[in-house]
Amino acid sequence: MRASEILAPTLREVPAEAEVISHILMLRAGFIRKSASGIYTYLPLANRVIKKVSQIVREEMDRKGGQELILPIMQPAELWQESGRWDVYGDELFRLKDRHGRSFALGPTHEEIITDLVRNEIRSYKQMPMLLYQIQNKYRDERRPRFGLMRGREFIMKDLYSFDRDEAGLDESYNKMFDAYTRVFSRCGLKFRPVEADSGAIGGSSTHEFMVLAESGEAAIVYCTECEYAANVEKAEACSVDTVTPMDMLPMEEVATPNARTIEEVTAMLGVGPENLIKTLIYETEKEEVVALVRGDREVNEIKLLNVLGALHLDLAGSETVQRITGAEVGFAGPVGLKNVTIIADHEVMKMVNAVAGANKTGYHLKNVKPGRDFKPDMEADIRIVQAGEPCPRCNGTLAMARGIEVGQIFKLGTKYSKALGAKFLDENGKEQYIVMGCYGIGITRTVAAAIEQNHDQDGIIWPMSIAPFQVIVVPVSAKSSEQVELAERIYSQLLEAGIEVIIDDRNERPGVKFKDADLIGYPIRVTVGNKAVDEGRVEVRLRKTGDTRDLPVEEVVTYVKNLVDEEMKRLNSYRIEE
Repeated sequence: MRASEILAPTLREVPAEAEVISHILMLRAGFIRKSASGIYTYLPLANRVIKKVSQIVREEMDRKGGQELILPIMQPAELWQESGRWDVYGDELFRLKDRHGRSFALGPTHEEIITDLVRNEIRSYKQMPMLLYQIQNKYRDERRPRFGLMRGREFIMKDLYSFDRDEAGLDESYNKMFDAYTRVFSRCGLKFRPVEADSGAIGGSSTHEFMVLAESGEAAIVYCTECEYAANVEKAEACSVDTVTPMDMLPMEEVATPNARTIEEVTAMLGVGPENLIKTLIYETEKEEVVALVRGDREVNEIKLLNVLGALHLDLAGSETVQRITGAEVGFAGPVGLKNVTIIADHEVMKMVNAVAGANKTGYHLKNVKPGRDFKPDMEADIRIVQAGEPCPRCNGTLAMARGIEVGQIFKLGTKYSKALGAKFLDENGKEQYIVMGCYGIGITRTVAAAIEQNHDQDGIIWPMSIAPFQVIVVPVSAKSSEQVELAERIYSQLLEAGIEVIIDDRNERPGVKFKDADLIGYPIRVTVGNKAVDEGRVEVRLRKTGDTRDLPVEEVVTYVKNLVDEEMKRLNSYRIEE
């Protein structure tokens, strides 16, 4: 490929619309252009990277016995209504009608339609296990598309579905995919962690997210410094320990706290630490209003709370609702004396002694509150966000925190969809059983963006060798020097013959422009043909990642570059998890 022929319009200025580094660099390096909010055109360089990531995914799915198919993007509403997700999925579901008034959805995921296929085709236990997958565009009407390819309304995804006769078979399929995902992200040259996660709208009994570690990551994860435990903060388990110093219980008393509504204001006025306060939050769900209690130095984990309640939607109550339930203004709510409302207390709250809580009376708080004595919640549960430095729930280690970008997730669905859609098979005794399912997704375009978030510097992208648009760029310094151009063309042709993915920058541009574009686009290896090549028969080979350079005789360049590429590809193809 020649740089003069490829559509790669680079930009020198940072586009105003770009928010994160991957978005900035993909626009500047000529990889993408915005078509509409959350919708992008993938230019040739981006398409090459996407195809490489897709091929790695395809190879690893096939390695585990996956069969590739293509499912329709437009899905009949009847299937989503049958599964119960037509209303549950919410406003992110693109809905449309055909000319006959029949409702459809643009597929954000394909559980319903794959289950419909399988219920009509799988009849016997002998036909399982079965792994079916596709790599296809998905559509989600994000409320606020942002961060370029990180959170768009149209994106490319691999989704695989497993079909087994029992839970043991599902465990085997799940483990296959866990291993396959480890191989995929290792081969893509990414540092990542698989973490326990919440299943969200997909549902199911067990799930892991695969997180690419990056400071810019949207998600916070915790991991143990001693064992393999790692989880998204939405899922991370709080270790139940005695965190409050034992002390004599004192009688509860009401104290005036005028204008003290926040944790900071109350602690300053009463001279106590935030860990001595009971934070009382009132939420509204589609079912009821609920009160959630956590320590003052903790935050409610709304995902955990949703799961405990079995609710679909959760919103903080407005001031009018707070006043109606507590009889006080916002900032003075507490659990003591509340009636006709469900109270859920975090485990830590129930171990507190002589705590401070709102008095449900504007301008007042209660001191020396003892859970169990002064109020009894309807339920105790782990409903708080875990913090770094806490003990690991699996061992004696300590939890640390990092940021991550979710690029893949695997789910044990069980019979959630097969029961809803009636997908059954006959076992060896001729008895009908529900098919046991799993689903496994990888965000192809999100993986591309995550790779940039993790691999860049002030000059541009630093692509891992396995997914770079081209592995090598050959740059003749002066387009006016026929000797340089001729030698660069010869090296370019020899690299092509050696099986190297190479591009030559044959543009009539200044050397500085060529070098800046090469760094911006992120080619792993640059071969520079300058005056030394003509005068001394030597060319420069530079590694983009480290900046290391080496002057080599012209006759050694191709062998040297091929060895660099082969060794790096071999390293990336090895089975490992980068820490």
